[in-house]
Parts: sequence; structure tokens; C-alpha cells
Amino acid sequence: MTKTQGSSGRWAMMLTMAMMVSGMMMAQTPAGPVMSPATVAAEPSAPAPQVAVPKANPFPPVNLKNFTADSPTVAEVNSFLTAIWGYDPNRIWSVAAIQKTPAPGVAKVVVFIADKTKASGGQSAAFYITPDGKHAIAGDVIDFGAKPFADARKKLQESADGPAEGATSKDLEFVEFSDLQCAKCAEAQDTINNLQKDFPTARIVFENFPQTEVHTYAFRAATDGVCVRKQKGDAAFFTYAQQVYGKQAALTAQSVNAALDAAVTAAGADPKAVGTCAETQAAKDVVNAQVKLATDLGVDALPTLYVNGHPLPLANIPYETLKKIIAFQAGQDGIEVHVQPTLTTLH
Repeated sequence: MTKTQGSSGRWAMMLTMAMMVSGMMMAQTPAGPVMSPATVAAEPSAPAPQVAVPKANPFPPVNLKNFTADSPTVAEVNSFLTAIWGYDPNRIWSVAAIQKTPAPGVAKVVVFIADKTKASGGQSAAFYITPDGKHAIAGDVIDFGAKPFADARKKLQESADGPAEGATSKDLEFVEFSDLQCAKCAEAQDTINNLQKDFPTARIVFENFPQTEVHTYAFRAATDGVCVRKQKGDAAFFTYAQQVYGKQAALTAQSVNAALDAAVTAAGADPKAVGTCAETQAAKDVVNAQVKLATDLGVDALPTLYVNGHPLPLANIPYETLKKIIAFQAGQDGIEVHVQPTLTTLH
């Protein structure tokens, strides 16, 4: 399956739902007085700004007739939505309906979403829960539950063994899936560099996911990188990767050899030795294993950053929002981080 570089990926639908009440994407609230028994609001970490706010309950009154499915419960849905949206202290939502569908065991969940800093009413979104209660379908299949990222986190801790920088501990682990010939991936490196500064206790791991259907030289760039790492270590790999990102325009039939050799040389490795190594099955197997890891996780957009198993489409999230999500996810996993304002956002 061809991945769309820079697209939001399967989790972006949930992130988009989270952002639409902030004015990024607005949807019309359908008519009908539906409302869940409970409304969830994250507690603000700082005093609320002095702006117009909606009434305490901006949602329509409850209609228990809209709760016809036995599973999931309102509490389970709220726990799941907290895991997705809890990073934003101004977001409130209501589980408006949990309904049976014609598909046996499949439940439809409707939620209303609002922003405490806005005077407008709630917006609506819907997704479906599979009979086993472990997955949600929101444009694609995603994990469901109070800890929807736990399985991915464990898998990455066990299997993401690409070049790493930052902390040695995997308590707070960022795993980037990238393609060295992907333009959006190159643009995202500033974000990765900033995250390294803003989250110094994080371990940042790079995993190749070359999109050979659209990037002719991505796999070769990846195997060269494997051999640079083998010859000179992780730090040399990151120098090599940065060089390749900067030379993407030269990754053509006429100039690819010179471009990759120059990147290898800049990393302090021997281009001839790296070229020989890159042709071995062992080097190719390393890249193929990284591709399989990405495929098993369901990565469908590049670049994607997993934060303790929480997949985030780097090309689609404002940096300050990204930091909030990371800090919230760390908190969910019992890790305390202190988020400082980014210098470029200060006035």
C-alpha cells in the first residue's frame, strides 16, 4: 500500500476530531436532543483566559433512548477519549449515543465536542467499536480502550532497535518512521531536533520505512545508512541522514552515487566499504525488518512519530500542540515532564 507522505494517517482522524472545535475543521451539529449521562472536562493546568466561554453544559439534554448497545460503556468511551484528547484542558465532550448497528456486536458511538474558551455549541463526531471491544473504526481501524497505545509501546520497546540518540532509558521513547527520500520527512527534522531539546529525557529512535513505490532510491539510502551505523555508530548515522535529507534533489539516476557517497563521507565513513556492505543481504534484512515493524503497527503516513506507542503525524500537528500531547502521554505513563514555551513562540 502506498503511503501518503505528509497525510494525517489513521490516527489523524481522531486528532482532527480533537482540533475541529478549535477552528481547524468545523462540522455541523445534527438536530436531535441526544446527550450522554456524563460530560468530561479535563482540569486546566493554569487559570483560564478571560474570554467568552460557553455555558457550563453546552450540549443538548440527555436522551437515554440513544443508548441501545450493551458495550462499550460510557465510562469506557470516556477513558478512551481521555487518552486521545486529554492533553487539551479546554476540551470537553459528551458521549451522546452508544447504539446497536445492523452488524452483530458492532456499536456506533456518537460524541459531542466543545471548547471551553468558545461560546459556540458542540460539534459531533462518530466512530464504531468492534465486537471484541479492542478496536475502534474511525475512517480506519484503531486500538480502543483506556490505554489504547500500550500494545504498540511494548512492541516498539522490544523491536525498535534503529539508531538512537538522547536518553538510554526507554521510559519516554520517541520512535520516528521515516523515508530518507521523503520531502515531508526532511522538513520534519527541525521538529525532531526541537523535541530533543525540549524533552531531554526522551530516547529518540529512527526506523527506516522506505516507500519504494514512489521513491526509487529510498531503500538504497536506507541500506547505506545501516552500514554507516555499523561502521561508525549511531551519531554518524544521524549525520549521514541529515546529509541525505539535504541532498534529496540529487537522488536521481545521474547523481545518486555521488550524493550518497558525499553523505557517507560527511559521516566519517568509507564510501567504498559502505557500498559493499549495503549490497549484502544482512544490510537489506535490517531495513526489511524495520519495514515489517512499521507495517505490523499499521503506519500509513510519513513521517510518523510514536510517543510511548502513541502515533502522531508530524506533518499535521502544530509544534506547541505536539508538545502538549507528548507531555500528556508521558503523564498517562507515569512520567513527569515539564513543558517549557518554545523560544520562537515567545513575544
